[in-house]
Amino acid sequence: MTIFDVLTFIGGISLFLFGMNYMGSALEKKAGGQLSGLLSKFTSNKYTGFLLGLAVTAVIQSSSATTVMVVGFVNSGIMTIAQSVGVIMGANVGTTVTAWILSLTGLSGDSVFIQLLKPTSFTPILALIGVILYVFLKDSKKKDLGMILLGFAVLMFGMDTASDAVSGLKNVPEFTQLFVLFKNPILGILAGAVLTGIIQSSSASVGILQALCVTGQVTVGAAFPIILGQHIGTCVTALLSSMGANKNAKRAAMIHFNFNVFGSIILMLLFYGADLIFKFTFVDKSASAVDIAIIHTACSLIETAIFLPISKVLEKISIMMIRDSGTEEEDEVALLDERLFINPAVALSQARERTYEMVKETSVAISKGLGQLSSYDEKRAEKIKKLEEKIDKYEDVINSYLVKLSATDLSAEDSYEMTKLLHVISGFERISDHAVHISVHAREMMEGNMKLSQSAKKELTVIATAVLEAMDMTSKAFRHNNIELATDVEAIEQVIDKLTAKAKNNHIERMLRDDCTFEQGLIYNDILTAIERVSDHCSDICASMIEISHSSMGVHEYLQEFKSKDNPAFRNKYYEFKDKYKFD
Repeated sequence: MTIFDVLTFIGGISLFLFGMNYMGSALEKKAGGQLSGLLSKFTSNKYTGFLLGLAVTAVIQSSSATTVMVVGFVNSGIMTIAQSVGVIMGANVGTTVTAWILSLTGLSGDSVFIQLLKPTSFTPILALIGVILYVFLKDSKKKDLGMILLGFAVLMFGMDTASDAVSGLKNVPEFTQLFVLFKNPILGILAGAVLTGIIQSSSASVGILQALCVTGQVTVGAAFPIILGQHIGTCVTALLSSMGANKNAKRAAMIHFNFNVFGSIILMLLFYGADLIFKFTFVDKSASAVDIAIIHTACSLIETAIFLPISKVLEKISIMMIRDSGTEEEDEVALLDERLFINPAVALSQARERTYEMVKETSVAISKGLGQLSSYDEKRAEKIKKLEEKIDKYEDVINSYLVKLSATDLSAEDSYEMTKLLHVISGFERISDHAVHISVHAREMMEGNMKLSQSAKKELTVIATAVLEAMDMTSKAFRHNNIELATDVEAIEQVIDKLTAKAKNNHIERMLRDDCTFEQGLIYNDILTAIERVSDHCSDICASMIEISHSSMGVHEYLQEFKSKDNPAFRNKYYEFKDKYKFD
């Protein structure tokens, strides 16, 4: 083996690692949001959790990414420790899919079918399709598919190049002696764990081992402990990600570690114990890429079969290892976890869930604020103030999280969604401010012993009821991404504007008739202004949703067209709300 072979091997491995990372990122970008989102919702028992963990990892091709997401979910309170166990075990099995794909490089035979299955036959075609999709097409979904195909092509080309480069090592005695050393279980496990810990990918380290199989010097006896070590080394990513997390997230990472360590110990005892009794002849057999895939899969399945039925034992051990300190405080607002940035689509979905919570709190705040107008209550005022402070915190946390998330590789669709969330959180935070303002004005009237006339009270009731409906429509439109409902908000907002203007004019007439004082008039005007601004913010929120859904048309152009007199849909809605909300 010459220096040029060494350089070729380094280049091949580099391309292999790059292709694996590139393909994995593209897979997460295209499918991560849908599949990974299931992890936090459909893990009612450990068996469904196992299947979901397996499916998600098989698709995104990274057990490390799955386990880091699990740690993030547990840290955010989205998933419990018990729910995480099955998912972690499923991730260990799901990651073996990569080894089976890479084993295609070891296929041999002269039949047409075998030749077609070889990467050297189909990889160039996939690379060509990938280039066409990524370079020449503008559709973001097709570009993502092109990235996946290009990543896979680079991965397989790198694997093939590295295998060819090291083929000459089969005649090097020193290389043979190296793998004789790895037959020692301790050295083999250490080698596998260190390599996997450094590159933080068991799939990649297994792929490197498969590439070395072409030399014929990697025996089954040497490969077995190395693969067990790779299982342990892959825990490094989750352990590192749990640093700075809460105790439950640390426990989830520890479950992953204990599962692989205890599983490796049991498999070693079973394998070497059986070897002493039955004297396995295949131990000294040269391992092929397919053999590596079989060992890798068998180890994961056996470990799962042992520990999945007794998963509560792993859970209890992790709790014993990570004890309650008694000093950790639970934040009333579950903070978003930046560990989820490993999969931007999942991170965005969690930001969306937190925004839903913020919207619920805002709806409660504005309802209580308007309730102060009919009967002021100091306890209610305190509740409104606390809600406003909580909503402010939501806005700060979500906004900061989204700004950081914007630096990751988001799909075009997710970028639009992030822009929408940034507009929405700002609008709802301002609505909560007006809830406080309305409560303060109600207090001023109470302290000044000011009594509104019956006509003024009726006007306020009508406008407040209309605003509550506008708020409800806005919340539902955002929650369900209902653009039709969002456009209806524009109709009710115009009705509220006209009602407010009429109420202000009516109050001026009452002041001129001395039916109320000037001071009452000022506060009444402030209350009407605050209520009107709530409906304005509802309109702004819905307008941003409409703009994003009609990205090819400016929002002002779209709204002008929608609100024109020639548009029967808007005209009908406007008159519907006008008939519903009017002064007697």
